Amino acid sequence: MTLQSMTGFARNEGSFGRYRIVWELRSVNGKGLDLRLRLPPGLERLEPEVRRLVGEQVTRGNIQASLTLAASETKLEAVLNREALDAVLSLRAELGDIIDPAPLRLDTLLGIRGIVDIREAEESAEEADARDAEIVECLARALAHLRQMREQEGAALADVMARQIDRVEELALIVEKDPSRSAEEIGRRLQQQVAALLQDNSQSLDPIRLHSEVALLATKADLREEIDRLKAHVAATRDLLGKGGPVGRRLDFLAQEFNRESNTICSKSNSSAVTAAGVELKVVIDQFREQVQNLE
Repeated sequence: MTLQSMTGFARNEGSFGRYRIVWELRSVNGKGLDLRLRLPPGLERLEPEVRRLVGEQVTRGNIQASLTLAASETKLEAVLNREALDAVLSLRAELGDIIDPAPLRLDTLLGIRGIVDIREAEESAEEADARDAEIVECLARALAHLRQMREQEGAALADVMARQIDRVEELALIVEKDPSRSAEEIGRRLQQQVAALLQDNSQSLDPIRLHSEVALLATKADLREEIDRLKAHVAATRDLLGKGGPVGRRLDFLAQEFNRESNTICSKSNSSAVTAAGVELKVVIDQFREQVQNLE
């Protein structure tokens, strides 16, 4: 599966008889799937099928779907009002000995208000079903175009995030290899600090207790766990980017974990180089998380 961005646009036109069918789809970022549907009056029956089709192609994002249905011409029909005609004929029979007995002409009948009603022809059930099927097919094509656009943007985002993750890995290695983390350097620095404390406080400090406390602090300041977790998060992120599909929420969680480790590295750092790497880590991770917000 490929990654999908949550932003996209698609438009598809179709026709059925005298009808022109136009679907427009717009997609933007969202926490879940939110479909806002606009259908012409009388076509509300299509809503369940529209929602089903959208749900098959999209799992996350705010979707606006708009259908325009326009008739190129109006199909009219003449409808005879039988009751009005019977009433007129009955009146004529009643007045037969008074008025001209000649048969009524068609133009005379048409001139009588209410005898014939000219109105837009109603579609048969078969015609309506066939038109609805074409509307749904037009929507399916529009959704395919929308998915294609979202996948293209998703591929571009994946390339950007892959480079960002590469940089996260590089910075983690910089922290890991920094000389300040070597056992020799840590021991030398602690020896200097302990010697200075003992010299200034020879009457009040217990050397054994002091060494124990310093060793405890040194253990707390070690960055091994943070570096290992960063490497694990890098591997998990690459796996999700390669797997594709709707992985935006899981990548967002990993971005939070990245940020937590970078904060810890900065707080534990006792080297300007490590601090600088930690700060850059935070910048890269913020950029990564911004891109993640666009993914399905």
